[in-house]
Amino acid sequence: MPSGNGTVGTTAGDALKAGGGLKAGGGLKAGGALQGGDALESSIAAATRGLLGYRQPDGHWVFELEADCTIPAEYVLLRHYLGEPVDATLEGKIGSYLRRVQGVHGGWALVHDGDFEMSASVKAYFALKMIGDSPEAPHMARAREAIRSRGGGIHSNVFTRYMLAMFGVLTWQSVPVLPVEIMLLPMWSPFHLNKISYWARTTIVPLMVLAALKPRARNVSGVGIDELFLQEPHSIGMTAKAPHQSWGWFVLFRGLDIVLRALEPLFPKQLRAHAIDSAVAFIEERLNGEDGLGAIYPPMANTVMMYEVLGKPEDYPPRAVTRRGIDKLLVVGEHEAYCQPCVSPIWDTSLCCHALLEAGSAEALPAARQGLDWLVPKQVLDIKGDWAAKRPDIRPGGWAFQYNNAYYPDLDDTAVVVMAMDRARRATKGREYDTAIARGCEWIEGMQSRNGGWAAFDVNNLEYYLNNIPFSDHGALLDPPTEDVTARCVSMLAQLGETIQSSKAVEAGVDYLRRTQLAEGSWYGRWGLNYIYGTWSVLCALNAAGVGHADPVMRRAADWLISIQNVDGGWGEDAISYRLDYKGFEGAPTTASQTAWALLGLMAAGEVGHPSVARGVEYLKSTQNEKGLWDEQRYTATGFPRVFYLRYHGYSRFFPLWALARYRNLRNTNSRVVGVGM
Repeated sequence: MPSGNGTVGTTAGDALKAGGGLKAGGGLKAGGALQGGDALESSIAAATRGLLGYRQPDGHWVFELEADCTIPAEYVLLRHYLGEPVDATLEGKIGSYLRRVQGVHGGWALVHDGDFEMSASVKAYFALKMIGDSPEAPHMARAREAIRSRGGGIHSNVFTRYMLAMFGVLTWQSVPVLPVEIMLLPMWSPFHLNKISYWARTTIVPLMVLAALKPRARNVSGVGIDELFLQEPHSIGMTAKAPHQSWGWFVLFRGLDIVLRALEPLFPKQLRAHAIDSAVAFIEERLNGEDGLGAIYPPMANTVMMYEVLGKPEDYPPRAVTRRGIDKLLVVGEHEAYCQPCVSPIWDTSLCCHALLEAGSAEALPAARQGLDWLVPKQVLDIKGDWAAKRPDIRPGGWAFQYNNAYYPDLDDTAVVVMAMDRARRATKGREYDTAIARGCEWIEGMQSRNGGWAAFDVNNLEYYLNNIPFSDHGALLDPPTEDVTARCVSMLAQLGETIQSSKAVEAGVDYLRRTQLAEGSWYGRWGLNYIYGTWSVLCALNAAGVGHADPVMRRAADWLISIQNVDGGWGEDAISYRLDYKGFEGAPTTASQTAWALLGLMAAGEVGHPSVARGVEYLKSTQNEKGLWDEQRYTATGFPRVFYLRYHGYSRFFPLWALARYRNLRNTNSRVVGVGM
């Protein structure tokens, strides 16, 4: 690895010697020639320069992370809930964003060019009306008609109903009972905070205080949205059964909700006060400064509203610092603005480092090294987060997704960081990352669930019955093991030298991946959209773990990827592939990031010489823009399947570079075997 003085890098073979064989896939000697590959080399060089242009001054990367309209709409509504002074300029820019992303169907979707979604549409309409848009304006009239023609606002989800209850649009009878006394339940109880996911846990705790005290938004302008309902809004009761919920469990939990609703007024006041104090203590232990509770928007917003109803003034330090943190999520442009759900610097930086290590040029390698050096102190070594409730004897050692989120490190991020550090370590024969790698590996091994898989933040979060409670109409209350995160953890362990024969963790992980392959040959992608992402992830893991390219599990997956290639040579998949009744691949227009995943997956399966790979490479080369990067409007990542999707603005900047450089490296070596975990 070169230092900052620009000395040349090492060869791919030297950098990636693993075990007894020479394996490709990790950076060519700077300036190395590829026979007949001048255009490819130019493409890689342009993409490298484009990616380097996004570096922060200290060497890390953080790209915009865009969700749907709900987060910017909620931001506007939060300001009016709190009665903050109107920032007409900012609200005007958010209004411009909301109007631009309105769908042709009149409402708002969860993804680019997606279908109408009720809760998103209700929130966007409410926010625009709060900003000052006339209900009679053409875009508002179209939105109102789209909402009413689909049954009206009664079909909003639980989270939207809580917001509407706090604004007085609906009553508290329309939302599930969420007693704050849950804070006092023992671990053995059927419902406990440590039996749900980190994102649900951090969202629910301040929401329980709000539900107990039932505040009313200040809403100085008095804006309401009764016109979005086909019935008197205050007559609306509880939500209907969600499609993912079973009737048996639903009836049981609905009955429990009825009982709790009757008993809640009888709860002792002293017990309630103790529970609220416990909730506040939970929150304040995990506030993360300006990075906020859970470092994601919903818990941060709920926390500010909680302090408001508890009577804490605006300058009360925990409230003030959380409120400032919310504003740090804003992306404000010349004409538009929106609010991000969170930021992704660890994820962005670690993936950029992989792409640059693959590119391997004299300008790429020092930048990758600087990015890895930035990551080192971000490792959480001193705090046992909520994960320790089920793994108390494991030492911390993970990385979070955001700048600071020590209680909730991410296994996916940790595995990707460790693999990038290991690649750099191989190149330099240095020892500077040894401690970080060892602690990250130790933590991930300790976080394997009993079914052999790994989840994103928790371990053995397998209480599936909880997705049937009325609060979980979104079906995303849990963080169970998934194929993509399991693949990343197997990849990391295998890259570090563990094998199916030597490691029970790898053996169990590979068994999990074999069990979860679909009949068509693909794997589910929980955090990326969707089966293309999952299949890429698993093929990399199986290859790293030593599963032969001729193994039927590899062949079915490679054949499936080849079969779904678009006519333009790229790959694309639609968000509707997450539907509960999935019966096969749901194609979509090509995207650069999904094309890169498919190419990386095929190359991991030994198919670098297949015509489909050549066509995919040509697609990427031909669609590169003048900045050396790729334009991508479609959403290719997932927050919660069927509920919340993400557009990582960095995905089209580093994944295509990674795929092109991998293709060049494999074509320029005697070995066609990818020698790293991803």
